[in-house]
Amino acid sequence: MKNIVLIGFMGVGKGSVAREIVKQSDMIALDTDDIIESMENRRIKKIFAEEGEEYFRALERKVALWLQKEVKGTLISTGGGFFKVPNLSKIGTVVFLSAPFEVIYRRILEHPDAEKKLRKRPLFQDVERAQKLYEERAVSYKKVADIIIDVQDKTISDIAKEILKKVK
Repeated sequence: MKNIVLIGFMGVGKGSVAREIVKQSDMIALDTDDIIESMENRRIKKIFAEEGEEYFRALERKVALWLQKEVKGTLISTGGGFFKVPNLSKIGTVVFLSAPFEVIYRRILEHPDAEKKLRKRPLFQDVERAQKLYEERAVSYKKVADIIIDVQDKTISDIAKEILKKVK
């Protein structure tokens, strides 16, 4: 079975959907940000602060090559900018989780652990900047996706079922 690669804007629910797909299937899941944090033994936020974005993007490309060569039949959730790696389509079936910016932002704010969610996503401290980045990326996400799933007004369980149905 091919890998399933979840892409989409930060906070859209890639991690939650990944965990649900694992429950509904025999797949295991990997998270590219978790892999990078393990490789570097530090948090993404700290990598950005100490090394900058270009260094982080190089780490993403390194992880992407490893995934392409070594990982099969796995659900892969990605960071918001991972879609830019040049070999994305060679890693697996690319599934874009799509929702309007307002929906994503509202979900984060309404989450029971909203403060932690916002800290994990420092970009959301400047909502206008976050929305601008969302608008820049939305077109690109669609271009690289094999499958687009509108996640607005759907449960995590229903999103996972839809993905598994469309990928098989």
